[in-house]
Amino acid sequence: EEEEDYMSDLFIKHDVRPGLPMVRRVKEAIQKEEKQKEANEKNRQKSIKEEEKERRDLVLKSALGNENKGFALLQKMGYKSGQALGKSGEGIVEPIPLNIKTGRSGLGHEELKKRKAEEKLENYRQKLHMKKQANEQAADQFRIRFKTKQEERKMEGDLRKSQRACQQLDMQKDIHVPKETWFWIEPEEEVKKDEEDKEDECTSSDLSVSEKLLILTAYLREEHFYCIWCGTTYEDSEDLSSNCPGDSAADHD
Repeated sequence: EEEEDYMSDLFIKHDVRPGLPMVRRVKEAIQKEEKQKEANEKNRQKSIKEEEKERRDLVLKSALGNENKGFALLQKMGYKSGQALGKSGEGIVEPIPLNIKTGRSGLGHEELKKRKAEEKLENYRQKLHMKKQANEQAADQFRIRFKTKQEERKMEGDLRKSQRACQQLDMQKDIHVPKETWFWIEPEEEVKKDEEDKEDECTSSDLSVSEKLLILTAYLREEHFYCIWCGTTYEDSEDLSSNCPGDSAADHD
């Protein structure tokens, strides 16, 4: 008698009844599912490739007999079954395994595929290396820019310090007009200038901060015998040259 489908409504209605344990119902369902799979596997027709593989495996597992011409020739030369090849028995015992090509790709396809994979991996490594180098260069450039910015700020501070000293020393000598407009610090109320004043100061705007600092330092030393780095006013040029350690901030460090 044909068994009922355990997934059908009829089966569920038949099994779900008072007094039937849940474990028993689940177990019966699993057993019927396994039986159905086994039946489907037995009734399934094998493909040609599967049949060829089974026959090939069966032949390869069986040992060579006297009907094999190659094996018969080996026996005539003194070979015995299970013995290693070679005059002194240093050769192989088992035959070289047979590798059957089952795919439809052409010869050399696997090597080409492997080579492409290696090239792809190498390209990926090169990209990582280039990215790492770019990050390192960016970090180096940032450090250089940061250092340059710090040096510029320090130089600007030294220039303002020199301008204040120059203005104070000039005023002490009754000099009410600076030799160059940028020798003194400009008052806040004179930040906005007329167009004529801007044209007069074109030459000073062409100078960099370091050039202005160098010129102003030389003026303070020659005119007032004052060293901005020492913060000292000397009696004369001879006193300045003999007692001042140098002409720049580096010399005074």
